[in-house]
Amino acid sequence: MKKLVASTVFALSVIGVSAVPAAADNIKIGYVDPLSGGAASIGQIGLNQLNFIADTANKNGGINGEQVEVIGYDNQINAQTSLVQVQKAIDEGVRIIIQGNGSSVGSAIEGFVAKYNRRNPDAHIVYLNYGAIDPVMTNDNCSYWHFGFDANTNVKMAALTNFIKQRAEIKKVYLIDQDYSFGHAVADAAVSMLKEKRPDIEIVGNEFHPLVKITDFSPYIAKIKASGADTVITSNWGQDFSLLIKAAGQSGLDVNWYTYYAGAAGGPTAIKQADMAGRVFQINEGISNLGYEPAEKTAREYGERYKDAPVLFPRIFNTTAMLFKAIEAAGSQDPADFIPKLEGMKYASFSAGGDSFMRKDDHQLFQPLYISSFGPLANDKAFDEEHTGWGWNKVGEIAAKDTVVPTTCEMKRPG
Repeated sequence: MKKLVASTVFALSVIGVSAVPAAADNIKIGYVDPLSGGAASIGQIGLNQLNFIADTANKNGGINGEQVEVIGYDNQINAQTSLVQVQKAIDEGVRIIIQGNGSSVGSAIEGFVAKYNRRNPDAHIVYLNYGAIDPVMTNDNCSYWHFGFDANTNVKMAALTNFIKQRAEIKKVYLIDQDYSFGHAVADAAVSMLKEKRPDIEIVGNEFHPLVKITDFSPYIAKIKASGADTVITSNWGQDFSLLIKAAGQSGLDVNWYTYYAGAAGGPTAIKQADMAGRVFQINEGISNLGYEPAEKTAREYGERYKDAPVLFPRIFNTTAMLFKAIEAAGSQDPADFIPKLEGMKYASFSAGGDSFMRKDDHQLFQPLYISSFGPLANDKAFDEEHTGWGWNKVGEIAAKDTVVPTTCEMKRPG
């Protein structure tokens, strides 16, 4: 039975969820992501998936005979709060930190973990990043103790703009992003790559707004409408995406949307309610309608267990599968022992079994990427999203080898 424990640390909320009773030899995973506030729905889905994965592993005997224990820590999507929570996790015996929402948070954790390991050479921790994708994290600020399991901003934008450049109907693009490091990285990459690949496209807006603070996006939609844009590119996620689409639907804004995280919690529902069939595209590491039976079987089982929040993030399944594989290969849950097994690892990705690999130079995972659009289901066997009756349909695919970009990482390795 799962236990929900609430406590207060320095007036900061901490939520812990354990898949199994605590034990000294359990493989403890500390999940540091938002579990309250405007981004809680996204964070809770990640925690649900980690618990599902842990329960599945434990039913099959665990990893090297050791049980997997997942503990959630609410970081309120705040960098300083995150560091307090990471320290609390360490004090509770956690050596594996997983986080994915917010590159500003991710960068803070990456630096903290590197400093902690320098000061504690006999008790290392590792940070597995499933979604904070500011390129600086695997470039200038890269760390031996950090691994990125989602394609970074530049990789995704390169693939997305390759798709856009083939669509002659796109003439005017409006950029709208959250005002923090990730949003700025996306906007900068879009401007640079569109200028190179489609110099005829006019950037008619480049807007930033506060992260998870806007409740009414109608003023922003009015600006987009007035600009004459035919296309919007946004990296918004969580409620910032859902409310943006809601406002667009209410205003009758007639544009196509190119996104990073439209498929996250609340996004599909907002798209359906706005009646934007075939108008919203996303690029990510996978969808449920690729016809790959192992992934679809897992998606069905997960959806049955979490009927109220059935959204699935393939990148979390990739992260944990590669982690478990590395621990098994090393015969140890000590990061100092299993990190060398993660470096250079080849893996059949969750969504369709495609070739993926973890680059040793910067600890960036390269994997197949998919461009999909949201609309009516292709057939009666297709997966719908959030019980909308609509689903994601593939419109493009990029092999892992074709997503590789250079890195400026000069990694400092132990010793």
